[in-house]
Amino acid sequence: MKKGYIWKRLLRSMISILIIMLIVFTMVYTMVPRDNIFFEDSTYRKLAGKSDDKTDYVYTTWEKLGYLDYVTINDYALTLYEAGSPEIQAAVLPGSSESKDFRAIYEAQDYTVTAFGASGRLYAYKDYPIAKRVTTWVSNLVKIDTPLSVQDPGNPNLKRGYSFGRTPSGGLALIGSGTTYKYQLYTDSRFPFIHQNIIKLNFGTSYPTYQGLDVITVLFQTQGTEVKRMVTFETGVKGESGIIFGSLKYKPILDRMDEQKFVDHYATYQTKKDQPSMIGTSFIMGILALVLAYGLGLPCGVLMARNKDKLADKLGMVYIIFIIAVPSLAYIYLFRYLGVRLFNLPSVFTTYGPHDIRSWILPVISLALPSIASLMLWTRRYVVDQMNSDYVKFAKAKGLNQKEIFNNHIFKNAIIPIAQGIPSSLAGCITGAIITEAIYSVGGMGKMLPNAINQYNNVMIVALAFMFSTISVLSVLCGDIVLTKVDPRISLTEGAGRS
Repeated sequence: MKKGYIWKRLLRSMISILIIMLIVFTMVYTMVPRDNIFFEDSTYRKLAGKSDDKTDYVYTTWEKLGYLDYVTINDYALTLYEAGSPEIQAAVLPGSSESKDFRAIYEAQDYTVTAFGASGRLYAYKDYPIAKRVTTWVSNLVKIDTPLSVQDPGNPNLKRGYSFGRTPSGGLALIGSGTTYKYQLYTDSRFPFIHQNIIKLNFGTSYPTYQGLDVITVLFQTQGTEVKRMVTFETGVKGESGIIFGSLKYKPILDRMDEQKFVDHYATYQTKKDQPSMIGTSFIMGILALVLAYGLGLPCGVLMARNKDKLADKLGMVYIIFIIAVPSLAYIYLFRYLGVRLFNLPSVFTTYGPHDIRSWILPVISLALPSIASLMLWTRRYVVDQMNSDYVKFAKAKGLNQKEIFNNHIFKNAIIPIAQGIPSSLAGCITGAIITEAIYSVGGMGKMLPNAINQYNNVMIVALAFMFSTISVLSVLCGDIVLTKVDPRISLTEGAGRS
């Protein structure tokens, strides 16, 4: 396997992801009416009796979400006169010379210029083409935190640079000033023990659900009740708090409580809660289901192959046909009913929460059921194919016993295509299980995409589409690499197999 081939595959993977994102952007921003995003917005409903404020809120929101560029006569007047001056008050009035100039300037740039219904003041907007939206989104996808990241007019004397020190919890840290995050690099007892805030993925701010939170925070922050502990803040003040010191971010305006706890403007933080994050919950459940699926599916498939057309094989086929034929929604509900009635297990995840093993049993097994059937089917097929191969007959002729033939030859060759699917299975653990998590009310990733679609959270839809497509595309490449490690005869070079 040549490194050049891997880089070419990665390049093709990136192109595939960009094509997927272009399709997603086109569907989300052209096929879905943009007025729908306000269905779940309480602020929008409160402005029902204030037409100008409502219009301004709508266009400001659309601008934040990347639909268009929006500018008002007030914004234009501020470029000409000092804020609060009598000239500004006169300039924004309908019919003023500044209003006429505003209309002429922005109409010349292909903006649509119109007036607010109540005041008659002008505003202009221009829709962004899809290509520009995709380009802007991709260009802002990776953010690097530097000492120039914070621009706060209220703090002109802000020092900028780096220094070495410790976090209040005792970990070593690279401390930034002028950066968005205070602790750029730091250590603590949480896996993976060394953490960084220098490079961050930026998928945008969630809207209308989880308003004000960026998508990464929504997906990766812990859930549940705050876990408080006795901590000593930077000013020496002691108190109970769930603060995660490594998450400290710059806050322009400090309140009285902030000034008591912090020595600078880094006073915005996340807190530790008693439940895993959405992506963490899905990952834990997926990993457990994966282990269960391979732990049962492989040996059962081998057993079926070694007892072909016998009772074990027929029973296994009954299970496989049942899983294939019956809709997943039906057999999951059936399995849940049996688990509740026969074993007194909770019907929903939230009954006991993630800290009780009983909460995981039914969702994990339900998630593993189709994977077990698939692994049984394909393992049986591959093993049967190998058992009928010529080299098996040759091995028997050489005097090898059945156990040696099976362990050293048949199973080793049959497992090769199964191993290729492991990365894809791991990818499925991260993306979550939509139906299973919905039925058992699991607070994981599986519920996010359908919820985002139902609530017109376009920022979340685009972010999840990017994450899922990236994980899926790269898992295919990882599967091919695993294949070469399991079977050295397979080569991932463009010239392999050519004469």
